[in-house]
Amino acid sequence: MKGTLSRQRPAPCALVMALSIGAACGYSFSAQAAEAFAIDSPWMSGDWGGTRTDLLNKGIDIKMGYTGESASNLSGGYDHDRVTRYADQFNLGADIDLQKLLGWNDAAFSLSLTNRNGDNINEKLNDPRSTGMGSTQEIQGRGSVTRLSELWLSKGWFDDSLNIKAGRMAVSDDFAVEDCSFQGLAFCGSQPGNYVDSIYNGPISQWALRVRYRLSGEVYAQIGAFNVNPSGLDNDNGFKLNGAGTAGTLFPVELVWTPSVNQLPGEYRVGYYHSTANARDVYKDENNRPAAITGNDFRSDDSRHGFWVVGKQQLTSVHSDTSRGLTATASATFQDRETTAVDSYQKISLVYKGPFDARPTDTLGVGIARVHASSLFLRNARTSNSLNGLSYDDAGYLPEQHSMYATELNYGIQATKWLNVMPNLQYIKNPNGVRQVDNALVLGLQVQSQF
Repeated sequence: MKGTLSRQRPAPCALVMALSIGAACGYSFSAQAAEAFAIDSPWMSGDWGGTRTDLLNKGIDIKMGYTGESASNLSGGYDHDRVTRYADQFNLGADIDLQKLLGWNDAAFSLSLTNRNGDNINEKLNDPRSTGMGSTQEIQGRGSVTRLSELWLSKGWFDDSLNIKAGRMAVSDDFAVEDCSFQGLAFCGSQPGNYVDSIYNGPISQWALRVRYRLSGEVYAQIGAFNVNPSGLDNDNGFKLNGAGTAGTLFPVELVWTPSVNQLPGEYRVGYYHSTANARDVYKDENNRPAAITGNDFRSDDSRHGFWVVGKQQLTSVHSDTSRGLTATASATFQDRETTAVDSYQKISLVYKGPFDARPTDTLGVGIARVHASSLFLRNARTSNSLNGLSYDDAGYLPEQHSMYATELNYGIQATKWLNVMPNLQYIKNPNGVRQVDNALVLGLQVQSQF
C-alpha cells in the first residue's frame, strides 16, 4: 500500500486504539469533526471529536459495519408460502497502512471479525431434497457465529512491483474478485467459492500465501496457496488457528488487466485453480461404475480444478464525471463436472451510478445469471429414480436438477454517506434447477451502514 512516508514512529497507544476503538491516546482533535448521525459523515457514530480523522492520517482505518437483508416470497417456490426471512452481518476490524504508521514501505496489515445471524428464505423456495445452487440473500450462510475473517500482513518491494501477502484470508479477497452491488448471491462477489466446497469465500478465512507481480502499469499476475480445512466451517471453530483437519491445498493463479478505455476504468481477470483436497465424485463408485446402480459409495477423487473469467468495464460517464455512469460486468466459472454439483455459471449485470443529477450517488442495477448443474450429477439422479421406479412426488425421489436462472432489479438509495438502502426484486426460474418447482418472485431489502 502506497502513501506518504513518515519516519516518525507513533506512541504504542496508537495501536491499542486501532483495535480497542475509542481509547484516548492524546491525539489532536479536528476543530470541525462530524457529529454522530451527520448526513455528510462517512460514519454513523461521527468523527469521535476528530480522533477518527487523526487515526486515518496516521494510517489506521477503523472498520465497523452492518448489513441486513430481508426477503419476502411474493409468489411461487416449492410450497408457495408467503413468508419473510431476515439475515444480517456485523463486522469489526481495522486496515492499517504500515507505511504511514511505522514507515514500512508498501506494507499493510488487516484484522477483521465477522458475526452472521438470521435465516434464508431459500429454504421455502427450494425443494428440500435438492442441492443448493444459490441464494436470494448473499449475506446469509456459514452459521450464526463470530469468526476471524482477516489477519494478514502484506509487503511490497521494488515500488510494490512484487507484493507478498500472508496470514488468515479468504480466496475471494484476491481471486475472481467482483463487486457486490446486488442482494442475490448470483451477482455478488467471487463466484467459484459459491459452488466448490474447497474454495472458501469470506467470512471464512484460511492460512494462505499470495504472491503478486506487476508486469506493467496495467497488468499483474498472482498465485496463491490456501490451506483447505473443512473443520474451519464449524460454528465452534470461528477462531481456530491450528492446522488440525487439513484436507489439502488450493492453488489459484490469475492474470489481471486494468485498462482505461476512453478514460473509463476497466478490470479483466482470467484464473485457474487446482485443489489437492479429496472430492467426492457425483456419479461413479470406486470401480468407475455408476454408484446408483451398484449401491456402492461414491468414489473419492484426489483433486479437482476449474477456471473463471471476469470482465468489468465502465461504459459511460455523466458530464465528464467518471464517478457516475454505466458499468457492465460479465463473468463465468467452470468446475469439474465429476466432483461438483454445479459445473458452470454465467452472469451479466449493469449498474448505473448517479442516474439522476439530484441523486449522484444512488445506483440502479439489473442482472441475469445462469447456474448449471453437472450433467453427471443429473445423470446420477435420473439413474437412481429410474432403477427405483420413482416419480417426483414419491418418497426417496432424487430431484433432477438442470439450470437455474436468477434475475434481479434493484435501486440503491444512498440516504447518507454512512447509510445505503436498496430495495430489490428477484425472479428465480427453476429454483435449484428443479423444473417441477414453480418460478419464484421475491421482494428484497438490503440495508448497509458504516458505524
